[in-house]
Amino acid sequence: MTGVIAAMNIEAEILLEQTEIFRSLTVSGKQVYVGRAFGKDVTVIVCGVGKVNAALGAQLAVSKFDAEKLFNFGVAGGLNEGTELCGVYQIREAVQFDFDLTQLNGTKTGTLDEYKENYLKLASFKAPFPKKRLGTADRFNDSPEDYRLLTEELKADIRDMEGAAVVQAAYAAQLPVYSVKAISDVAGSGSTTEQYLQNREKALKNLKAALPVLFEEL
Repeated sequence: MTGVIAAMNIEAEILLEQTEIFRSLTVSGKQVYVGRAFGKDVTVIVCGVGKVNAALGAQLAVSKFDAEKLFNFGVAGGLNEGTELCGVYQIREAVQFDFDLTQLNGTKTGTLDEYKENYLKLASFKAPFPKKRLGTADRFNDSPEDYRLLTEELKADIRDMEGAAVVQAAYAAQLPVYSVKAISDVAGSGSTTEQYLQNREKALKNLKAALPVLFEEL
């Protein structure tokens, strides 16, 4: 069974509309849907925004619903010219850019205390969606400092508020984890908030069209 983690209802709906739902319930404050999508057994968890919510949702999928793999999808922000507005990309590795023990032990920004590298690698699809690096943090803003950290130091392509936390939870459970993001806004192209509100629907439409191809491999 695949545990599917989506932060918001508007993201989860693009899959739920194509899912035969056997039951729906609320567990630990999270809305959960158990069913079958594109011939595959799924548990879809709408976790809420942010890293803690994402980790809680992933852990529920593992401990309560016996997920054998995790799949996180949704909208995210692009950071460079290689991320096209409303384009769909798979994540090859992810880092938490608001986690920093550099001053304490000299590790790179984003290096979790139990790992040696700051980026954690994900499983990949053979489907023809470009692979990108993801930076995750508990903030949505247009901060120049964050932009420099993400693009110059971490060399990230995309940023969001959940993905790397789902990856960390998958690593802890020793499960494969996949992630695909559609770009709703691009840093440096005006207000990311305005872009997000303007482009979110189209980005999700493109992501919805990609789901049948992705689920063939899950």
